[in-house]
Amino acid sequence: MNKQRILVWDLPTRVFHWLLAASFLGAFLTAESERYRDIHVVLGYTMLGLVVFRSLWGVVGTRYARFSSFPIAPRRVLEYLKSLFTRSPQHHVGHNPAGSLAIYAILALSVLAGATGYAAYNEIGGEWLAELHEGAANAMLGLVIFHIGAVMVSSLIHRENLAAAMLNGYKKGHVGEGIRSKHRFVAAAVLLVAAYFWAGSAGLLPDAIGVPAVAAVSPQIRGEHG
Repeated sequence: MNKQRILVWDLPTRVFHWLLAASFLGAFLTAESERYRDIHVVLGYTMLGLVVFRSLWGVVGTRYARFSSFPIAPRRVLEYLKSLFTRSPQHHVGHNPAGSLAIYAILALSVLAGATGYAAYNEIGGEWLAELHEGAANAMLGLVIFHIGAVMVSSLIHRENLAAAMLNGYKKGHVGEGIRSKHRFVAAAVLLVAAYFWAGSAGLLPDAIGVPAVAAVSPQIRGEHG
């Protein structure tokens, strides 16, 4: 049966993906800057909030967004990697087994980097937490670079633009394999919450309705800027 263009990635999943990527990139680039430390902190908290959302969406989301559709299975990962060197490589409509491991690792490192960053900025623990924070960020950068490379290789092997699929939501598959709804309202809610948090942290919202500015979020930063 010929494959056709089907909807695989809903909008909330795609919004999460690109917001997390942008937040991590911004946080990494501002990590060593005293001038942009507030931005670094806000983006770190944004990452934690996004992971919370993704954890919930991984339970109640659409078919390919659910964790149950890409379980951690080392044996399946090995079988998938072996198939890439054959004439009939495995093709998965959703996340392939190797990509699944990368996703779980990125989520875990996001939590580790965010939690240790919060502790370090609020002087909880010791210097080792700051070093662990930096190590987690560097490990995540390495994993992201590897992930990008794997996406490029997989796109060539399967003759399918996986990066474009995470932008428009569509991949090749059989009738009945696609999802029905893009869930635009959920995606819009995620974007609005993120924008509200950023605006409130920057002090762009009235005190009556805004979230606390980032200088009030971190005692250490409050002291530096007060």
